Parts: sequence; structure tokens; C-alpha cells
Amino acid sequence: MSHDLTLDRIRQAPKVLLHDHLDGGLRPATVVELADAAGYSQLPTEDPAELGAWFREASHSGALERYLETFRHTVGVMQTRDALVRVAAECAEDLAADGVVYAEVRYAPEQHLEAGLTLDQVIEAVQEGFELGRRRAAEQGRTITVGTLLTAMRHAARSREIAELAVRYRDSGVAGFDIAGAEAGHPPTRHLDAFEYLRRENAHFTIHAGEAFGLPSIWEALQWCGADRLGHGVRIVDDIEQGADGDARLGRLAGYVRDKRVPLEMCPTSNVQTGAAASIADHPIGLLRRLNFRVTVNTDNRLQSGTTLSAEFAELCAAFGYDWDDLQWFTVNAMKSAFLPFDERLALINGRIKPGFAQLKWASR
Repeated sequence: MSHDLTLDRIRQAPKVLLHDHLDGGLRPATVVELADAAGYSQLPTEDPAELGAWFREASHSGALERYLETFRHTVGVMQTRDALVRVAAECAEDLAADGVVYAEVRYAPEQHLEAGLTLDQVIEAVQEGFELGRRRAAEQGRTITVGTLLTAMRHAARSREIAELAVRYRDSGVAGFDIAGAEAGHPPTRHLDAFEYLRRENAHFTIHAGEAFGLPSIWEALQWCGADRLGHGVRIVDDIEQGADGDARLGRLAGYVRDKRVPLEMCPTSNVQTGAAASIADHPIGLLRRLNFRVTVNTDNRLQSGTTLSAEFAELCAAFGYDWDDLQWFTVNAMKSAFLPFDERLALINGRIKPGFAQLKWASR
């Protein structure tokens, strides 16, 4: 790792984030304040510092199911219009402060209806919040573009309805669609109707696959559902055989994923927390980057993981000796894979990302 690749320096790099959950990125103090305003009394503590530590410790269980349990508190305080606007605005501000220039943030509208909001009201509140956060960031001299991904819960039965909302709001800030939740027992093919609808409508979607469940989940997401990207996709390494001499032999599915340049939305810290990887140093991202898969680096849930995109990059630099060229490679991969029109992707790559990294590399000489 280059000595100039400090967290502060990495924070200056123009970064792209594709996999970040709105309900997994709240500020601990915001959770406390929103809970007080809503009369939500189930928090394990009302001290922001202690609450942040609780989220990190509860999430580091090695099991996806336990990790997902922490969201009942964040979702629990995100049930009103004002709460959604605030959370989205702070999300945009926090990402911009970390040097993110483009982000796709996902959330499940169906989880925010307990206080009487409609699905449309949820979406419009979140979009209002992101616009507010974008303006606040601009006032601080930071430019960020945020698109949202509407998520359907794979254990529920509203995926077609959410898919239709993603299409209806795609000219109003919604970039695409996703399904999330526990993989085991809830294959993506249960939501085939939603995916077929999205394809007919020329819409973009990603699918959580290959995190807590293996190759069949990835195969179904790609070959049955037609996913544009894979959320996590860590378990694709199960189809890669490594020889004693360091050579790697790709199975049919792994070869297809690499050949088709299927983007992998990898979230290193989160993957360690849920047991998808033993440690950052053992994370499959090292092998997949070496084999030139279309790997992207993401945060997943900044609150639960106590992380930022800059911190994820710093961890990878320490583990694998990555330099500025590697970080630019990951970032360009992400921008190429974004659910954004081609001209806009190209403009960000050539106008922000490459010049930004070039300046950092030049200053390191």
C-alpha cells in the first residue's frame, strides 16, 4: 500500500457507490431523535455513541439473518414523511462529504407504511430528501448525483407492484429496482413476474444474490430473471478452482459472469460481518480483481458496518496493496455499471473521475 493512500487522501477521490441501503445508513444521533419524536421506545440505548456501537456489534454475528434484525430499529423510526426526508437528505450530505460523486441508494417503500403513508408518498418524500441533501452539499462545494433503487422484499408478495412504481418514477429520480432480504428459501424466481415486466419496460434492475446462498441463487438471478447486476455475488468464487501454482480455472457460470461483464456489487466489511467472507484479507474481491471480473466496491450499510466508501477502499489497500490505479479501476467499473444514461456515465468518468484520480496521483509523486 502506498504511504499516501491515507483515509483522508482517499476521501478526496471522486467515488461511485452502487450498493447502499437508506435504512442502513442513518446517523446514530438521528435514530435517537427520530425515535423520541415518534414515541419509539424499543432502542437498546438512547446514547448515540453507545447505539452506534450496538449496531456494529449486533451486525458482526457472522449470520445474515441476525444482521437483518438490526433494521427493525432503523425502519421503525422511518415511518413519517418528515423522517424520510431527513434521513435521505443526511444520506446525500454524508456521501458527498465522503467524496462520492454518484450514488444509487436503495430502500423498500413497503416497509414505511405503518404510520399511514402510501407507497407514492414514501417515494416522493425520499426524493424530496435527496434533492434537499444535494442542495446542501452543493452549498458546501460538493457535487453529488443520487439515484434511488426501489427494493421489494423477497419474502413478501409486492414485487410486481414495486416494479411498476420503479417504472412510473424513473423520470423522477428512481434509477432501478432490486429485491432484498434473506436468500435461503426465497429464490429470485418467485418474483419472475416483476422481472419480466421490467424487461418489457426497458428498465434496470439488480438482484441480491450470492451473499448468503450459493451458485443457484446467482444462476437464477442471471439466467431466469435477467439481472443487470448482482448484489454482492461473493459466492461466484465457488465456481472458481484455484491451483497450487496460483492459476485459476473458471467454471461455466463464473466464466459467463466474467465474459458478460456482469457487475458485482461487493461490500467487503458487510460480507465479513455476515460470514460471506472470513476477513477482508480473505475476501474474494482480491481474486476477482486479479481475474478482471467487473468488481465494484460498496458500503451496503454504513451504520451497521461503521463504514464509509473511503474506509472500504482503505481496508482493501491495506489488505491487498492496492494503489491509486486500482481504486480508479474499481471506480470506473462502478460508473460503467450505473443505471444512468450512457452519456451521463461517460461525462462523469471523463469529467470528474479520471481527472480527480489523475490529480491525486500527480500530487503523490
